[in-house]
Amino acid sequence: MKISACTIARNAVKFDYPIVESITSILPLCDEFVVNVGFCDDGTLERIQNIASPKIKIIQSQWDDSLREGGKLLALESNRALDAVSPDSTWVFYLQADEVVHEKYIDTIRNAMETHQNNLMVDGLLFHYTHFYGNYHYVANSRRWYRNEIRVIRNNSQIRSYKDAQGFRIRDKKLQVKPIDAQIYHYGWVKSPQAQQEKQKNFHKLWHSDEQVKKMVSQANEYDYNTIDSLQLFDGTHPKTMLPRIAHQNWDFVFDTNKINMTIKEKMLAQIEKYTGWRVGENKNFKII
Repeated sequence: MKISACTIARNAVKFDYPIVESITSILPLCDEFVVNVGFCDDGTLERIQNIASPKIKIIQSQWDDSLREGGKLLALESNRALDAVSPDSTWVFYLQADEVVHEKYIDTIRNAMETHQNNLMVDGLLFHYTHFYGNYHYVANSRRWYRNEIRVIRNNSQIRSYKDAQGFRIRDKKLQVKPIDAQIYHYGWVKSPQAQQEKQKNFHKLWHSDEQVKKMVSQANEYDYNTIDSLQLFDGTHPKTMLPRIAHQNWDFVFDTNKINMTIKEKMLAQIEKYTGWRVGENKNFKII
């Protein structure tokens, strides 16, 4: 069984993405790691080139920023990375630049790959998500945050990145997946308030016009993390690859976890989910088998 991985990156240094931590978190699992680096001048390419591993395979591309509708540029570039994967690989681990895997899950993921490698009914593996917010001590816990996504797919040319690269499809049909007991740690909402604000201005441009972005995103110099609806304290450990970054955190954010900024309807739906596990109206980019 051969395992590939892939990701996309552009301006990862400028917007403070943990791209190196992300890649190195699953290198022990992979035989190769394809990185599609969009042309930029912030040092992203050099940072990835400095990862000391022969498994890294870098391709460079000119991202077309006119493809804003629905964030389809992200899917297009993700597919470019998928297409560069070795054809003899069984599985492809697709990891986004702000997602990191804890080393404690590596064996679980490998075992799931081995278990399902010959079952062609299984198109991919479904992961749970932990969304960090504000700093490395808080986790977002409201229904606004997605709970699961596919991050391992079978190496099949018919499997394509879907819409804004959040999920995958086969000819517009949902993938059939097996859930596994492993987490993706999502750090996209953990960076200094200044960097987060710049990221918001840039990121929304992948979906909307400049004029729309101005209306949607505050023109303040810092992002206001206190607008969040609900958080809880994180009581676990972070991936080892993240520890140096965490040690260098240079901003403060304190949140009262007893504070709930929700409407009555949102609170009711949260209670239904808490006691039944059912998230009313949840959008699922997959079919569990």
